[in-house]
Amino acid sequence: MEGTNYGMLNMFVLIAAAVGLIGMLYAIYTAIRVLRKDPGSREMVAISDAVHEGAMAFLGREYRTIALFVVVVFILLIAGIGLLTGIAFVIGALCSTTAGYFGMKISTRANTRTAQAATKSFEQALGVAFPGGLVMGMSVVGIGLFGVSMVYFIFNSLGSDPASALRAATTAIAGFSMGASSVALFARVGGGIYTKAADVGADLVGKVEVGIPEDDPRNPAVIADNVGDNVGDVAGMGADLFESYVGSIISAIIIATAVTAIPVTEGILLALLLAAVGLISSIIGAIFVHSNSNAQSSLRNGTFGSAAIFIIGAFFLTRWLMNGNLYFFYATLSGLAAGVIIGLTAEMYTSGKTVESIAESSQTGAATNIINGFAIGMKSTVIPIIIISLAVLTAYHFGGLAGPGGGFYGIALAAVGMLSIAGMTVAVDAYGPIADNAGGIAEMAHMGPEVRRITDTLDSAGNTTAAIAKGFAIGSAALTALALFSAYIQSVNVALPGALTTINVMRPGVVAGLFIGGVVPFVFAAMAMQAVGRAAFGVVNEVRRQFREIPGLMEGTGKPDYARCVDITTGAALREMVIPGLVAVIVPILIGIILGVETLGGFLAGSLISGVPLALMLANAGGAWDNAKKYIEAGNLGGKGSDAHKAAVTGDTVGDPFKDTAGPAMNILLKLMAVVSVVTAPLIVNAHPALMRILTAIF
Repeated sequence: MEGTNYGMLNMFVLIAAAVGLIGMLYAIYTAIRVLRKDPGSREMVAISDAVHEGAMAFLGREYRTIALFVVVVFILLIAGIGLLTGIAFVIGALCSTTAGYFGMKISTRANTRTAQAATKSFEQALGVAFPGGLVMGMSVVGIGLFGVSMVYFIFNSLGSDPASALRAATTAIAGFSMGASSVALFARVGGGIYTKAADVGADLVGKVEVGIPEDDPRNPAVIADNVGDNVGDVAGMGADLFESYVGSIISAIIIATAVTAIPVTEGILLALLLAAVGLISSIIGAIFVHSNSNAQSSLRNGTFGSAAIFIIGAFFLTRWLMNGNLYFFYATLSGLAAGVIIGLTAEMYTSGKTVESIAESSQTGAATNIINGFAIGMKSTVIPIIIISLAVLTAYHFGGLAGPGGGFYGIALAAVGMLSIAGMTVAVDAYGPIADNAGGIAEMAHMGPEVRRITDTLDSAGNTTAAIAKGFAIGSAALTALALFSAYIQSVNVALPGALTTINVMRPGVVAGLFIGGVVPFVFAAMAMQAVGRAAFGVVNEVRRQFREIPGLMEGTGKPDYARCVDITTGAALREMVIPGLVAVIVPILIGIILGVETLGGFLAGSLISGVPLALMLANAGGAWDNAKKYIEAGNLGGKGSDAHKAAVTGDTVGDPFKDTAGPAMNILLKLMAVVSVVTAPLIVNAHPALMRILTAIF
């Protein structure tokens, strides 16, 4: 490509890979620090081992199922698109599974160490739980940046003609994002079904029917419940943000090579090096998480500290790389600012007065609790959607000042900016299940009320920070999917010049695509929630059976069969995750082949418009219901066992598949459908006209 400095490009791509390697080494270092902590008594270790073995067994079976899907898609990509795209797809899937496996292996070892540290002080407990989550955060960004950079470098080094190699590498690298998206969807849906089936089963029978506390060792589903926290919020969230992270970088690379307004070398490097600056910022920001008496404040300091350091680094990087032009810095900044505001909005709607109002409505029964929580979830979509819209307009405006096509690149950089501190965002989210599991171990090991008070305080902060992380995930999904939508248009025009210059909403085909795309998120959410219901049905019946048939179980003299509940939830989750995953891959391809590239563009836009508000509503309503229950359990409005508490437990049970299954999986659905469209664009532009010729000949 004219004006491209290939030597500079390859050198700095390797520098980005080296920063990714630093992130991976830091994750290993942090993991070693965590594992050196005292794991506690033999009883605590035994409980932790049960959770660890259940989580890793589920992950192993899930990854074997995903491997079959990866092999089939790899063969189809080689046959229909190209060898390099197929290889990139496999590497993207492997990188995502590696990050999830390593992060969850450490999180399920950090739980008992956090509980033991809580016997000494709150500060020491926080000093174990957060580094445990940081391992997952650094694994996601380290492996993600290293993987994208090295694959792009190697593909770009193939062939004798540098310009042709660069075009081929840019086309093929989308396969990496598709591989990561595929793993993310299965991990999110499968993990979400597992965690909520176990949670619903444990709560409905344990808390509501027989009146025992949360994490009581007499509950047969208690180990499955603790396993679910990890497979859903550690491996699942990690895979989600891993996919968004690499997807934002790759969409920026694709757009940078397709538009004339941006120097190709600088455009590619800016995306990669901004991610590198963000990784270093997250490592430094971890220092700001001081072990003081306010966990939520400490975690927020880490997030804001990372963001501030990134802003400074991004300013100087953009100024140097773009010869003093700061247009793209402002575009990047708009994405980061939007992420922080969306996160704070999620916090506002899942804590404080909002939660108290839902708790108060529980005094008149479960129905008013659900009505109030659902309404608050709907209201919580307004501010984030406005902020996302402003970020898109701002990024497009400043990017467009660089020249034609620069606006779409600006939107891609806004997504990179929002995900720049993903290392810290994922760490804060993964901290939550560790604190939750620590509380469960404290309860099951009878460690005393003071230890449980400390772990409950950590867990409460974790619920709020999880809502913030989900806000980041949804906001980043919106910007990443929009950037991938732009990349889709570029990919279509590369495959067939002039095939898709505009998408005209006055065309009937585009309108049809908008409507079809708009309904897909609702169908997908329904499938995910019904899957939780079916899986939970099996758990509830099994828990009831054990309480009924095992002598002395309620009195504490009988021993529950934990393994049976783990097996039920594992089998159900793996069985139920397949169809939603296939829908996300197959539907956009069918739309494109049958109705054409412009209708597919309308389909992607429609899914984005309905999917983002739906995801926000589901996540925030579920988080608010959960914290309303915890507010009552803290001794308010009658406390545990009261009628208000039972109503709040019902509301929380409704919210469980909202916030931990359907809502989070929506993020990946939107991105996966977009990246599938990007990857298969060369196939679709040829297949649709061929199909039309066949139909014309027949009819």
